[in-house]
Formats: sequence, structure tokens, C-alpha cells
Amino acid sequence: MEENFEELFNQSIKDVNIGKTVTGNIIRITKNKEIYVDLGYKADGIIPFGEYSYEEDKDPNDEFKLGDKITADVLKMNDGMGNVLLSYKRAKTRNAWKSFEQKVKNKEVFKEEVSEVNKNGLIVLIDGIRVFIPMSLSCINKNEDIQSYIGKKVEFIVIEYNKQNKKIIGSIKEIKDQEKKKKSDKFWNEIEIEKEYEGTVSSISNYGAFIDLEGVVQGLLHISELSWNKNAKPQEILKENQKIKVRIKEFDKENKKVKLATDLKGEDPWNVVKDKYKISDVVKVKISRFMPFGAFAEIEKGIEGLIHISQISVERITKPEEKLKIGQELNAKIIDMDLQNKKISLSISELEGTSYDLEYQEELKDLN
Repeated sequence: MEENFEELFNQSIKDVNIGKTVTGNIIRITKNKEIYVDLGYKADGIIPFGEYSYEEDKDPNDEFKLGDKITADVLKMNDGMGNVLLSYKRAKTRNAWKSFEQKVKNKEVFKEEVSEVNKNGLIVLIDGIRVFIPMSLSCINKNEDIQSYIGKKVEFIVIEYNKQNKKIIGSIKEIKDQEKKKKSDKFWNEIEIEKEYEGTVSSISNYGAFIDLEGVVQGLLHISELSWNKNAKPQEILKENQKIKVRIKEFDKENKKVKLATDLKGEDPWNVVKDKYKISDVVKVKISRFMPFGAFAEIEKGIEGLIHISQISVERITKPEEKLKIGQELNAKIIDMDLQNKKISLSISELEGTSYDLEYQEELKDLN
């Protein structure tokens, strides 16, 4: 006995009811970006543009073409024009929540575009799921224009998640901190004396410079590693942000401290002293600094000698400034040399009354 045609038809059509999730084939996308769907039902489904995406500028033509399958939720059995009213964005968001929750649980890294910004931070939408990244967790520099982040992709992890209150907090800082820790662990595991790095001068002080090594540690490059001249100023040798090759001189893993060395200062000038100078030589010197016990004078770049206060003049003086000036050039006699400890003793008083002393007196007149 042949089955009734109406019964066969009713058996063939899908069960389409409000709240159901259905899948069909796209049969048309209109100029107004409405999507018509063949549901295998007595009426076609329609997804208005407002039910396509939470993002206003999203175009269905960029995601679908005719014949593609699409899954949506049934909102109404009749939209007033005889079509089943569907929502693609609700079905997509529901599935997105499942995926999102799993990623949050696994502490996965998200990489998404910033959709909005305000004075408090960044807002990111993940298939309609709103994630807020506070300024304190954004790693945005105070000098940066926060508006420039709109449309920019950022990496973050979710550190606070409350679906009921729709409170989802993301952190870019957490990613940066994790990356820095990995780099730091690698750096300290591989560090060794004399290992070379290319660093960046991050700051300069009177006693040296701090060098950024791989964004992990600030190593100290003391002025003594930059010049043999004890009066040298780091600011005259290096500039901030300058790239410089350095090597590890000392390190303390426990306190995360590093001392550095470099080849900038060149060969030790004291290496030529024993062949170039001897006791009793008279040399031209330049007064470089005063101490309570005397004055230091530069013999040549990187080599200084001490003129003890008793060797400055045959007259009794209480401080070197009574007879000398910084930058003053004059003759002095080498009276002692200790090459092992890099010390040279000089005397001016032993030249008094000699032709060298007369030359010194002429220089004093010029200075005065």
C-alpha cells in the first residue's frame, strides 16, 4: 500500500523548532548581506546581517560562498515573510565559548586584534566574547598613543574568568614576563667567564656604564674597563643605546649580578714603560688630580705618576694646590718606578735650580 505523500514529505523534512541548532546550504547572499539557507525544510532560513556577526564591518562574502554549509540557531519559525529566522552569531558564539573555555583552562596564548581602547585599557573581541586588558597589564609605554593599538594584534592570556558576571581579564604582561623568565633562565644556565655578548648601553654614570644583555640583565662595565686613563669619563667614551661587544668578567647567579669587560681601552700602556722610561729621566707631565698627600700627573695617556707633597717644592707646603694647578704642564724627574704595581714616583723639587726648573718657572708665568 502506497504511503500518503504528505506523510512522506513530513518524514523527509528536518525537525526545525525555536531554539534548535540547524545546518543547511547557503543558496543566496544579498546585497544587504542577508544569507538565505536551504534547511531541507518547507521554508528557507534567513540570517539577517544583524544576526551574522557581532562585528559591524564583517562581510559574509569574505567567509562564505554559495553552496557552503552554515550552522545557525532558530529564532523564529516565521520572520513575517515566510522564512525561518536564524542567528549565525549566536551559534558561533556558543561554540566559541566552548573553545574559549578550553583554551583558558589550558592557559593557552590568544592572539587577537584590539577592537576598542579607552583610558583604562584595551578591549578584544573573540567571536563576540569581550576580553578586557587593563593598562597595568598591557605593557603600553606612557609615551605611546593608545589609539594606535586599534586593529593591532596582541598576544595575551586570560588571568581572570567569570562567565556569569561576564568579567574576563587578559594580560599581555604575563606573556612578556613568561618570555623574559625563559630568556633569563637560558642566560644564567649558559653564562660563563669570558663568554662574549653584543650588548646595548642602557645608562651611564661617573663610574661606568650598565649594559643590557639580551633584555635579561644589566651588566656593569666599570670605567676601569673602558680606559687606562684614571680621569676618563664614561660619557666621553660611550653613548646610551650604543651597541658594544663585551665579555663576562665576573658573575653572581644568586644575586643576578654581572661584571663585564671589553677591548675598547686597547693595550695596557704600562707594557712599554720599562723600555721607554728609567729612574732620573726628566719628563714633561700634566697635573691631573690632587690628593691630600700630593698630586697625580699624567706622563702620557694612561700613565700617571705621583708627586708626593714633599716632592712638589723645597718650601714647606700643606697642600699641593699652593704650588700647582689642574691641567698645568711642567717638568718632573722620575725618582722611583714599581712596574709590578704600576707606580711611578715623581719629583719637582729635585729640579729646582736646574735648567728644567727655569723652564718650569716660565710656564708658571704663562699660567699666571
